[in-house]
Amino acid sequence: MQAIMETGFDIVYLVTVLTLGIRMLRECGGRAQFRLFGAMAVVLGAGDAFHLVPRAVALCTTGLENYTVALGAGKWITSITMTVFYVLLYYVWRLRYAVSGRRGLTALVWVLAALRVGLCMMPQNRWLSTDAPLIWGIWRNLPFAALGIVIILLFYRSAGDHGDKAFRWMWLTIVLSFAFYIPVVLWADAVPMIGMLMIPKTCAYVWTVVIGWRAMKAEA
Repeated sequence: MQAIMETGFDIVYLVTVLTLGIRMLRECGGRAQFRLFGAMAVVLGAGDAFHLVPRAVALCTTGLENYTVALGAGKWITSITMTVFYVLLYYVWRLRYAVSGRRGLTALVWVLAALRVGLCMMPQNRWLSTDAPLIWGIWRNLPFAALGIVIILLFYRSAGDHGDKAFRWMWLTIVLSFAFYIPVVLWADAVPMIGMLMIPKTCAYVWTVVIGWRAMKAEA
């Protein structure tokens, strides 16, 4: 039952975000913010596919324990593409609210992203093994969480200041994604059921993409 339900959910998720992302790229009409949003959705879906597809195969065949390397490599790739996702979202914010300058802020975003990617690349993560250390899961997620907080604050303030109803909940989608993700990082190995929080986390990302899609259609 888990295999059927989880695989079905993942298929719907990947098809949804990739379809919306590709359609945004094709239908944005040259509007840079929505072209970038479409690219962001494609990066999200393509990156997650590296982890979700092997997981679906594992669940539907011989089990997760026989796909350790594929799942670890997929998680590694997804960790990096999610960082790219947030960097792109930062530039969506700049385009949507016509932000210029702010070099210090841009530098902060890139430094946090570089730290995250650098930590993800360290061999101590042992991505391809069954005994990946929790401490490295925490270390690599500290700059990631900091980057998320920066993006949350930017969208919360800017949407409010500009009366931007289309993006008024963007900050909340990011809050929810981290709220569901952090317990998984900390406790999923000890309590496997906590891993189920990845489902509402994924729904939060779908909401993020849908916000961009609806805004593009409304502002056509």
